[in-house]
Amino acid sequence: MRNFQLPGRSPVLASNGMVATSHPLAASEALTVMKDGGNAVDAAIAGAVLLGVCEPHMTGIGGDCFALIKPAGTDEVTAINGSGRAPAGLCPDDVRQEGITKIEPGHPASITVPGAVDAFCRLSERFGRIGLDRCLAPAIRYFEEGVPIAPRTASDIASAGPEMTDAARAHFLKSGRPYRLGERMRLPGQAEVLRRIAANGRNAFYEGEILDDMLAALAGVGGTHAAEDFTATEAAWSTPVSGGYGEFDVLEHRPNGQGAAALLLLNVLSHFDLSSMDPVGFERLHVEAEASKFAYDARNRFLADPDHVTRLEHMLAPETAEKLAALIDMGKATATPAALAEDVHKDTVLIVAVDGDGMAVSLIYSLFSAFGSGVASPKFGILFQNRGSGFNLVPGHPNEAGPGKRPLHTIIPAMRKSDGKVDMAFGVMGGQYQATGHANFLTNLADYGMDLQEAIDRPRSFADPVDGMLLVEDGIPDSTKDRLAKAGHRLSRPDVPIGGAQAILINHESGTLTGASDPRKDGAAVGY
Repeated sequence: MRNFQLPGRSPVLASNGMVATSHPLAASEALTVMKDGGNAVDAAIAGAVLLGVCEPHMTGIGGDCFALIKPAGTDEVTAINGSGRAPAGLCPDDVRQEGITKIEPGHPASITVPGAVDAFCRLSERFGRIGLDRCLAPAIRYFEEGVPIAPRTASDIASAGPEMTDAARAHFLKSGRPYRLGERMRLPGQAEVLRRIAANGRNAFYEGEILDDMLAALAGVGGTHAAEDFTATEAAWSTPVSGGYGEFDVLEHRPNGQGAAALLLLNVLSHFDLSSMDPVGFERLHVEAEASKFAYDARNRFLADPDHVTRLEHMLAPETAEKLAALIDMGKATATPAALAEDVHKDTVLIVAVDGDGMAVSLIYSLFSAFGSGVASPKFGILFQNRGSGFNLVPGHPNEAGPGKRPLHTIIPAMRKSDGKVDMAFGVMGGQYQATGHANFLTNLADYGMDLQEAIDRPRSFADPVDGMLLVEDGIPDSTKDRLAKAGHRLSRPDVPIGGAQAILINHESGTLTGASDPRKDGAAVGY
C-alpha cells in the first residue's frame, strides 16, 4: 500500500471491463466501445487507431502492430504479427554501395510496407464483435475534429523526429513548427482513409487511390516499393513463446519481435536473489544492466524475420541463461559482452484491454522513431514507419536487409500466466528498452511485492545496446549512481523518461480487474 501523504496514484479497480493506454482520450473512447457492446479486441483497435492523432509521432496507419489475444473461455493465447515487409525491389548490395553501414530514418530502405491496417482488419474479422466500422468511428471523428496536444506529446515533438518531407511537414507541423501544448491537431486526410477502410476493409488501403498516394511519396524519396508489395501484405497468426519466472509463466510474441530477449533476460536474472537487493540500489541495477547486455547481444545475433530467425531454442534454453549468468561480475561492468559470450553462443504504442467475458488483449502499434521515416503521402498524409532501420547490412546475417523480409522489431506485447491461467496483459513501450522493461516490471512484482502501479512508477535504468551508456532516471539515488560509475558503467541522464508501461491484472477468484498506466506518459487506466 502506498503512502497517501506522498505524490503518486493508486491502481484502478473495476469488474466489468478495463483499458489502459498512454492517452486518456484513447482509453476513454476504447472503454466506451466496450460499454456499447464491443469486446476487448474491439476496444483495443478503437483506442490504438485513435492514438495516431493523440500521439502522432509515435504511431499511425503507416506503421506496424503486434498483438496477443486471449479469447473468452480459454487460456490459449493467439498472436498476430502485423509487421510489414521490405519491398521486393530492395537490394542490400545497392544499399551497401552507397557507403552506409546503418539504415537511418528517412532512407528509402528504412520504409517497410505498413502492416497494421491489415492486422486490424483480420483481428476484427476473427475476434471482434461489433464490426470494424464501429471500432474506427472514434478515430474518424477525432482525426477530423482534432485533439489538443497533451503535455508529454508536446514535450516529445518539440524537437524530435527526422528531417521531414514537404508532405509530412504540411500534415504534421503547424505553419512549419511543431504543435504546442493545447493546440488542436487535425489529420483530416487520414480521417478519410479510415472512413474508406471502415466501409471497404483492408483493400481500401492497399489498393486504389490511397495506394497510389503512398507509392507516389515512396517513389519521390527513391523507394523501390511497388503496388504488388502492398497488395501482398498479410498479417500472420501464430502462438507466443514462453518462459517461467518464479511461480509465473511469461508469454511473449515470437520473432521478429524481441520477446525472446525478454525471456532470456528473465532467465538470467533468475540466477540472482533480487529480493535481497535494494530495488533502486547498486546490486539490482548492476545485475539488470549486465544481464541486459548479454540478452541484447543474443538478440542481435539471432533474431530476425520468422522465416530467417536462427537459434531461437538456444536463446530460450535454461543452460544458455545459466552460462551467461556465470559471466556477470557483481563488482564490475562488462565492456564487451559479445566477446565474453562467444563460447556460450557457439552451437536479436501500447494498449491493453480486458472485458467482462474474460477476453484479454495486449496490442502494440508503432512508427519506430519519432515521426517514423519523416516521409508522408501528399494527399492523405499517411506517415511511414522506419522499421527497416531494424535491419542490419551484414552479409549473410539472418537480419540482413533483403527483399520481402521483415526486420527485427523492438515492439513486444506480453501476458503473464499463474497456475495455467492468464492473469495479466501488459507491455512496456520505449524502443530498445522494451525487453529490459518487461524484466524490470515483472521482477518488481515478483521479487519486491510491489502493487501494479508502484511496479510501473519505480525509477528505471537501461544499458543501451546502441551506444553502451547506462541511462539512469532522476529517481535513482546519487549513492547508487556513484557505485555504478565506480564499477565502470558510463552513466547518462536520458533526455526523455525511459519507456512507458500499461498493465491490467486479472483476479480470477474475485473477478476484480486492476489497471495501471505509466506516469511517464499522458495516459490512464479506466474501467467500469
